[in-house]
Amino acid sequence: MNTRDNIILQLRGNSLGTLTPQTSAEEFFQNETLRPILKLQNELLLLVFQNYISKNKILFEQFSPEKKLFFIENSIQKDIKLRNSLKGIVIGFFTLEEYNRYVNNSSTLNKRMMNLIIERLKSQVQLLVVI
Repeated sequence: MNTRDNIILQLRGNSLGTLTPQTSAEEFFQNETLRPILKLQNELLLLVFQNYISKNKILFEQFSPEKKLFFIENSIQKDIKLRNSLKGIVIGFFTLEEYNRYVNNSSTLNKRMMNLIIERLKSQVQLLVVI
């Protein structure tokens, strides 16, 4: 393993979630790779979404709690530029081996990645203060 990969793995820490012999390859990747990266990048993900709200002049603070949750999910599902930016924030912390695994199943793993990001932002909606 090269130096870059070692540094990335040290920054991310251990896997999050339960891994068993019955764990699917996608779930393994989610718990071993995606969850630690999302935890590490949490503040940046929040800031990127706050910037998205601000740049698009969304009156987010005036939304009802339900509408805020809907807005988070809808924005990430529909806005390709936002999705690509969020994907880049995560993919940049893949090791070379993880990237090779990712490209072989990117469609399924992208869905997992976006769902995890959506749930992470929704669970911290109170921190999304417009800048």
